Parts: sequence; C-alpha cells; structure tokens
Amino acid sequence: MTAITAGSVVFEHVSKRFAGFNALPDLSLTVEPGTLVTLLGPSGCGKTTTLRLLAGLEHPTSGRILIGGKDVTQLPANERDVAMVFQSYALFPHMSALDNIMYGLQSSGLPKREVQDRAREGLKLVGLENQGQRLPSELSGGQQQRIAVARALVLEPQVLLLDEPLSNLDERLRRRVRTDIRDLQQRLGFTAVYVTHDQEEALAVSDKIIVMKEGDIAQQGAPETLYNAPNSVFIADFMGEANILPCEVEQIEGSEALVRLGNQRYRVRGNGLRTGAAQLSVRPQFITLHDGATGALRGEVTHSTWLGDHIEYEVATELGSLFIVDAQMEQQRPLSASVAIDFKPQGLALITG
Repeated sequence: MTAITAGSVVFEHVSKRFAGFNALPDLSLTVEPGTLVTLLGPSGCGKTTTLRLLAGLEHPTSGRILIGGKDVTQLPANERDVAMVFQSYALFPHMSALDNIMYGLQSSGLPKREVQDRAREGLKLVGLENQGQRLPSELSGGQQQRIAVARALVLEPQVLLLDEPLSNLDERLRRRVRTDIRDLQQRLGFTAVYVTHDQEEALAVSDKIIVMKEGDIAQQGAPETLYNAPNSVFIADFMGEANILPCEVEQIEGSEALVRLGNQRYRVRGNGLRTGAAQLSVRPQFITLHDGATGALRGEVTHSTWLGDHIEYEVATELGSLFIVDAQMEQQRPLSASVAIDFKPQGLALITG
C-alpha cells in the first residue's frame, strides 16, 4: 500500500433541510490534514447528517463542502476520495476476510496481483495477517471491525469516515479497538472524521472534538480543553460528569479568577470573565470529603455506592446536591453521615454560558 494522501475537510456555511426540518442551519468547520476529528453530541444533534453530507450520501441545501481543497458539494459518493467504516461492519458473510478487503479494490482497475498484495497488507496493518481465510462468522466482533477498517484503508482515501464504529462491541473490546484505530491513524497519518455519542471514546481517540447541539457547534477544541474549560453548562455536563454550582467571582487576573465557593476561595480558569455571580463546573473526582469541622461546605451523605475501585456519593449541601467520586476505599461513609467538603482547583472551571 502506497502512502495515504491526507486531505483536509472544509464545510462553508452548509445547511440541510429535511421536509421542513432544519437539521443543519449554518455549519462551518475545518478538519486539518492528518488529524482525527470527532463529531460528538446527543441523538439528533446533526453529527450523522454532517457525516452523510461529507460522504456524499446526502447533498446540502446550501453551502459548500471541500475535500483536499476540491469542491465536492455536488459530486456523488463514488467520486469523492473518501472511505467509510460503518457501525454494522457491513462485511459479506459468504466471503473470507481477505476477499472482503479485496472487494472494493477489484472495481478500481488494478491488476489482480496488486489487489491481492494490498489486501494482504491491509490484513497486516490491523494485525490479522493469519486470519485472511476465515469467514466473518468465525471472527470476533473486534476482529470484524478491524477487517472493515482495513477494507477502507486499502482504498487509500484522502479522508476516512467512521460512523459509530464501536457501538456494537462490548466495553472491553471497545477499548481495544479504539486504541487500534488511534494507533493506525497516528502511524499512517490519514485524516479521519469520527462520529460517536460516547464522550469517553471521543476523549480517547481525538486530536479535536466538535460538540454539536441542534445542528450547530456548541464548542470545539482539543479534548483537554473541552473537558477542563467547558464554555457552557451543556458542555460541562456532556463532557463527563459535572456538578454545576453557584459561585462569586471576586477578581480576574489574566487567565485566572479568584472565586469564592462556600467558605473557601480558589484560583480557577476564567478567561475574560467579569466579577460577580457566576457558575462553576466541579468534576466529581476532584471533590474531597473529610471529618473535620471546617471546609468549603458542610453536607450530609444521602446515597453511596461501592463500585470496587471507588465509591460514589451523593451529598446534600446548602448549594444543592453534589455527586462525588471518592477513591478512598478504606471505609464507606454511612447514610446521614455529616461531612466537610473541599475542592481541588484543577477540577474547577468557570462557565460563561
């Protein structure tokens, strides 16, 4: 397989309407060559419509789509230099793994020997070089999905599209296959657009995450940015668990703010915020419980769940109920226990919207 030419993706003011329903009002986005960008969001947010528009399975109502600098807005799917990996694998059950990978190449006009060589290289890329003669029914779900990835990659597309590729796998296999996909993307340097509703999956594989809401981009950026500096309650709550608490911004100092939360003050991220009442995103694993007489807040345990490697608590406070993930496993606090609560600054982020 020759080197893959990684293409860019650009949406310029793209809209899409379905029978009176405006799925995408006005979408503009850019995917840089050689990066893996994830479209993330709840059901109905527009991420699958965006992927189908990019694949040529739908055409926009207005706007332009460019792949590798070429306007493909009106081109059919078979004339776009993209390949797609589906959540259902879409393998032919009567064909061997090798034949499934060869299938797309056979219509490309390549010599038969080159088709076979590239298909075998595809098997090797995904670590299944010894499984080529097996039928899909003889492979695990994770192996079938790796065959589907290989089938797409041997076409050497400018952009690889992945539509919920791990949704049919159990949790352990999802972790393995997402690692395989990310390793392949970084090793080969291809451009990938990845659709999922799973926040952990997006955090694990992405160079950039685009979170969508009602057909618009709610926030985009590196995984660390979206998790640690959400710009809204929606993003804070969607990108993992978050407690949203009222606070008082007392002072702004460059990229930090001095914030009073309960009886304590903390320095947290606060770019461009104003002093006064605000909201704070508090990650549950950065909340500490102790038996002391003082803390930022006092509370009472209303629920606790032992989960092997951590304990989850719900604690009633004057600012509302807190969800807390406690790694301290020596003793589980009983219901109605009185606790003092403090916060680690790295788990705090001010919210602007």
